[in-house]
Amino acid sequence: MPGILTGPARRSSVRQRAGPADRLAGMARVGPDRASVAAADRVLAGVSRLGSRMRAERPRTGPSLAVLGVLLRLSVRGTMTTGALAASLKVAPQSMTRIVAGMAENGLIDRTPDPDDRRQILVSMTEAGRRVFDEDTRTRRAWLAAAMDAELTTAERDVLRVAGDLMIRLADWQPPAD
Repeated sequence: MPGILTGPARRSSVRQRAGPADRLAGMARVGPDRASVAAADRVLAGVSRLGSRMRAERPRTGPSLAVLGVLLRLSVRGTMTTGALAASLKVAPQSMTRIVAGMAENGLIDRTPDPDDRRQILVSMTEAGRRVFDEDTRTRRAWLAAAMDAELTTAERDVLRVAGDLMIRLADWQPPAD
């Protein structure tokens, strides 16, 4: 199966910058067990299909997914630096700087110098940003809650609540550094 090492990892004499996949491959001397691969396939299929449906349920005139990503991170984590936002969303710092500038122009976020490091900019959500975020998520949340009520038992809804927490944990996982 491509991408899964089943023997010793090959090492090159040429030094290259290691990316997340390289770090994962370096630590994975033995591939994941079959049950993990099968579970990963089901989770990937479910996340992909539900993600597509949730995007389809978005208001047609809402903010971009990049803006929503920033608002979501600020909603969950509170004030962050531009660099931390870029790292969290896996985008280049220059791209995040442009996104944040546009959001500030639209009054969705405030930017202030970091009192501990004047080179850093702290980004926080404004009330206008909170309203935009809440309005964008309201329709999707309502659709998902209605679908869960109609299709799932109480026990299945409880399983999904736990699965949601586990998916968040997995999304934040980083392979050990070399």
